[in-house]
Amino acid sequence: MRVLVTEQLSDQGLELLRKDFQVDVRTDLATGPLESEIAPYDALIIRSATRVTEAVLAAATNLTVVARAGIGLDNVDVDAATRRGVMVVNAPQSNIISAAEQTLALLLAQARNVPQAHSDLIDGRWERSRWEGVELAGKTIGLVGLGRVGSLVAARAAGFGMRVIAFDPYVSVDRAKEMGVEMMPTLEALLVQSDFVTIHLPRTPETEGLIGAKEIRMMKPGARLVNTARGGIVDEEALA
Repeated sequence: MRVLVTEQLSDQGLELLRKDFQVDVRTDLATGPLESEIAPYDALIIRSATRVTEAVLAAATNLTVVARAGIGLDNVDVDAATRRGVMVVNAPQSNIISAAEQTLALLLAQARNVPQAHSDLIDGRWERSRWEGVELAGKTIGLVGLGRVGSLVAARAAGFGMRVIAFDPYVSVDRAKEMGVEMMPTLEALLVQSDFVTIHLPRTPETEGLIGAKEIRMMKPGARLVNTARGGIVDEEALA
């Protein structure tokens, strides 16, 4: 089996692949002429830069599987792959702890105005009262999505003494209770109550633009928003 890798993987991962397969690493194809090079390969391993379009799949006459070294699949035309009998797989557990920890890092940075205070300090200004910020304890965090990452964020937010609420139509109220999370019936109900809103969703036609001008207006004055999921879920122009 011939395997094409178009983006950087760890040396250990490549060594494992090379024990059983013929592996070519062509990082130039992540943004290059993939269509003209894909035909001989049985498997394609990508990260987030490579776009596997219907045209690429049409040229991939021997391809049986596209493997995403990560979670999101918005750079793969999954429907086109399915029509051609090409499996699409990902690594849904690969970075969930990192994503959850990054969410809390950004949450704390927003709450305590860390970037602004750091910038002032570099410029020789010490304005402690200006950048005092707020405590997380006693505040309400609203999780939009209570899957793998959202549930980890919920546990960590509870450790800060926050009230944790969530909206996720695919998670039952009983399951949320087991995690110490209060489930909201609608996104609107979550937005109007939350001091902090965090996003933990895949990017799909259903979720693209989910947080737009209307939703932002529903949020509390001074509420803070963290998106460690995918770009496009939040309308950045409306946010600005």
